[in-house]
Amino acid sequence: MIYCGIDWAEKTHDVALVDDTGQLLAKRHITDDATGYKILLDLLTEYGDSEDNPIPVAIETSRGLLVAVLRTGSRQVFAINPMAAARYRDRHSVSRKKSDPGDALVLANILRTDMHAHRPLPNDSDLARAVAVLARAQQDATWNRQQISNQLRSLLREFYPSAAAAASGWQNGLCRPEMRELLRAAPTPTRAAKLTRAQLQAALKRAGRQRGIEAEAERLREIFRAEWAHQPPLVEDALGKQMLALLTQLEAACAAADQLAEAVEEVFPKHPDAEIILSFPGLGLQLGARVLAEIGDDRTRFADARGLKAYAGASPITRASGKKSSITRRWVKNDRLNHAGYLWAFASLTASPGAKAHYRRRRDQGDWHAAAQRNLFNRMIGQLYYCLQHGQLFDETAAFPSTAEALAA
Repeated sequence: MIYCGIDWAEKTHDVALVDDTGQLLAKRHITDDATGYKILLDLLTEYGDSEDNPIPVAIETSRGLLVAVLRTGSRQVFAINPMAAARYRDRHSVSRKKSDPGDALVLANILRTDMHAHRPLPNDSDLARAVAVLARAQQDATWNRQQISNQLRSLLREFYPSAAAAASGWQNGLCRPEMRELLRAAPTPTRAAKLTRAQLQAALKRAGRQRGIEAEAERLREIFRAEWAHQPPLVEDALGKQMLALLTQLEAACAAADQLAEAVEEVFPKHPDAEIILSFPGLGLQLGARVLAEIGDDRTRFADARGLKAYAGASPITRASGKKSSITRRWVKNDRLNHAGYLWAFASLTASPGAKAHYRRRRDQGDWHAAAQRNLFNRMIGQLYYCLQHGQLFDETAAFPSTAEALAA
């Protein structure tokens, strides 16, 4: 057996090949372009890489063009956690010296000695990987939108409390197009107090509102013309300009999140697993796409449901030493899948009688809200694993039989 390790960087990469005795067979320094990729593939072919007998490769990333080139064919690519690679480095040098060629050699030796303890990248379909790109980008855009919205809200509290009060009456507050249009029309509380009913109604119409315009304009007029504390005029104008700059960022973030959401809604339903995932209570297009993005469609990725539960951080972990033992929640997990699971469990409470009954039973047994939802997520993701493996849709009576019997009685 021959093993390959690649220490990647932004512009160049170091490659090392070792045999099963640990002997260094070859090393190269390649560039991050098509020429460098060809040199790497030719080097692997020179040492026996083929479709029937591919050389496994270890690298400290799971993304990028280099990984895409390596994943062609049946070659196994192992994404080694950099923290794990740092621990292995101490086995080869007690002086803690570090070099890029040395790291490539360490990665190759990780596969030589402990390949069974590391997972190769899943063999997901191109459609599943496309869904993963869009779903993760939409999730990042949503988080970015919320972060900028929080910054804007904090700034408004410093000089424009009437705007914060007006936004509190709407769902999604500052992210709504009506609020963004009002802030653009009146960037300071002094200018907001001078807005007439006609101007407020025109702003609401420009934002796309069609119903209740007169009543909403009257509510906003009363809020803006109420008694509020003010900053000095010069300071207020300066803060207004700062607010407009943040507002521009918020509008861009809202547009990006909406565009990516539309792209997810277009691509995700085309996947064969979408029907099964969407049959589960609490999973819609966006949240279902996030779940598919993290678990993929490689049926051999997880040996059983326990592996998927541990990967999602839903199942507890037991730490035992001597006579002491503790059961706690997992800290090492897929954070994106765990976050989607929290939202999934929360949404399922109103969509599934069985899920609600399970949650209430856990609360009655003494669990806090988060622990009860995590336990519900642990159960439902195990059911999702079973349904995906057997090609079955979610069945409420099979998922929660005791609840179904109680409702029937």
